[in-house]
Amino acid sequence: MVEVLYFSWVRERIGIPRESVDTKANTVRQLVDELKAREPRYDMAFSDLSSVRVAIDQELTDFDAPISGAREVAFFPPMTGG
Repeated sequence: MVEVLYFSWVRERIGIPRESVDTKANTVRQLVDELKAREPRYDMAFSDLSSVRVAIDQELTDFDAPISGAREVAFFPPMTGG
């Protein structure tokens, strides 16, 4: 079980800020594939992974990162500085 958090427009498209997910995924990409298969709102939110960033246990990572042992996976849009 992993806690999945959604921020900004990712949260708006999915409709919830967080959820506990029972997953068999080994990587973030596999987790996203499982989520996308659930229902259209997830598919829409993750339709363009180049516009989504991911963090595992509050550490920025990529979609090929392993999630074994992770407590939390967060998805959010790219951030800009200024």
